[in-house]
Amino acid sequence: MTRYSNKLVFRIPQPAVPDVLSRDSKIPSSPSALFPNGPNLRGNDAYPRESSASGGSAQLPKRMKKSLSTAEVESYTQPFLDFITQNPTVFHAVDAVATRLESKGFTKLSSREQWNVKIKKGGKYFVERNGSSIIAFCVGSNYKPGNGAAVIAAHIDALTTKVKPIPTKPTKAGYVQLGIAPYAGALNKTWWDRDLGIGGKVLVKDRSTGKIQTKLVKLDHPIARIPTLAPHFGAPAYDPNPNPETQMVPIIGLDQSGTERTSTSDNLSQQNTGLLQGDSVFAATQPPRLVHAITRILNAEDHATTASDIINWELEVFDTQPAQLGGLDKEFIFAPRIDDKLCTYAAIEALLASTSGTSAQGNSQLTDDDSVIKVVGCFDDEEIGSLLRQGAKSNFLPSTIERVVAAVTGGQCSPELVSQTFANGFMISADVSHAVNPNYLSVYLENHAPQLNVGVAVQADPNGHTTTNSVSTAFLQRVAEKCDSKLQVFQIRNDSRSGGTVGPMLSSAMGMRAIDAGLPQLSMHSIRATVGNLDPGLGVKLFKGFFDHFEEVDGEFT
Repeated sequence: MTRYSNKLVFRIPQPAVPDVLSRDSKIPSSPSALFPNGPNLRGNDAYPRESSASGGSAQLPKRMKKSLSTAEVESYTQPFLDFITQNPTVFHAVDAVATRLESKGFTKLSSREQWNVKIKKGGKYFVERNGSSIIAFCVGSNYKPGNGAAVIAAHIDALTTKVKPIPTKPTKAGYVQLGIAPYAGALNKTWWDRDLGIGGKVLVKDRSTGKIQTKLVKLDHPIARIPTLAPHFGAPAYDPNPNPETQMVPIIGLDQSGTERTSTSDNLSQQNTGLLQGDSVFAATQPPRLVHAITRILNAEDHATTASDIINWELEVFDTQPAQLGGLDKEFIFAPRIDDKLCTYAAIEALLASTSGTSAQGNSQLTDDDSVIKVVGCFDDEEIGSLLRQGAKSNFLPSTIERVVAAVTGGQCSPELVSQTFANGFMISADVSHAVNPNYLSVYLENHAPQLNVGVAVQADPNGHTTTNSVSTAFLQRVAEKCDSKLQVFQIRNDSRSGGTVGPMLSSAMGMRAIDAGLPQLSMHSIRATVGNLDPGLGVKLFKGFFDHFEEVDGEFT
């Protein structure tokens, strides 16, 4: 979730423990009744049974859609920990998702090629943009033009720090330092005294072909550290606003200029580092030992890369401490980059479980009766406004759906047909929410304080920072009932400001019905955060239920 701020005024009594959107609560009959006294809502079994707005029939699907069992929910915990630990940058995360999709029969598409001859009904596909955003989708075997799309949109970027274009810093007091810049709200005080690694994507020229390739690297042992000043030095150590340019510069080594060690990368450092021209220029602008370390990793792959083959790179500095279970009964997950690798992971696994039976328990399900397009979009740049070509505010998602419709219709796609697809669709904007913090109960709105290991929280906001309304809440509650999931509710207090999600920008661009709903976490925007050990699986359970029951639930709404 993008950052929200403003001071919190501690005035109200401690809130009640949150209710959940349970099977025993009622859905309000009018928009004004939404969240009247907390989230005591329930699906109404008396919904009109008319033809589905998705274009399909409101009849029950041919196959039973099995909800995840408790054991299946628990089985997603360790894979999520591995996903977080092994994929520390946005590029690694997207690559891991792509690899996972390909292993389950998804076909990779290129945006630069025509899709008309590639996309078929019953097919499963994905497309990337910039190596940092990815959209996966499945076309139902019974899909008909104009039918809707069941969409889950999340963001796969996380608060991080990025290595500057020319990060070489003058040696100070014998320390080698690295120039970094904060991405969104990172480089805050939680980044002090952490073991930091470096990784990202590297552009390498193949000398035999002249082609430039993208490779991923990570130095995931501790490389960098931002040291605090000991309290013995008085006031400077307690400065509430340290200068991020001069006082939060990581150290990455000790000066070795007095040693006899030399290398190609060391020699390159003697060149003019302020100009971008000539051979080997990029390596010459970077810290020599960092170039040497990354070249060594690349050589482990092909044994041929030299510093002069590196054309450019995009590197992040990240927390190297693994994601792990905590608590007396291991009921917590302590991890970096939870916002929002968590909802991304749950959405992708839900799509796999819904379309190819790839739940962690290996249950097999068929999807021959599906007549809609199922979509998961994982976007970069949400934390900085989503304005870039790989962000949710770009044309990535709308144009992907439009191209799918065009391919399935043999190129006979019209603006009317695309608009019909959007109107018949529904989107869950899945971004993490705030879990209740027992040490700051007074900052939470009464009855709107989600807990860990309970379920996804619907996010409401009266000022349009989220897409949630009475209709979309009723829709998701019906889904939750059918897959035996619980929903919670979060809304910020009037004396605080809400964060933003990808929901409003995507919903308004497509005219698609939508809701904001995500898993709750503690310590949002800290370098390490906390969720419940069951939360990854609970997210999969609800999101899978959304894909499984979308057509049936859609048929209940006029």
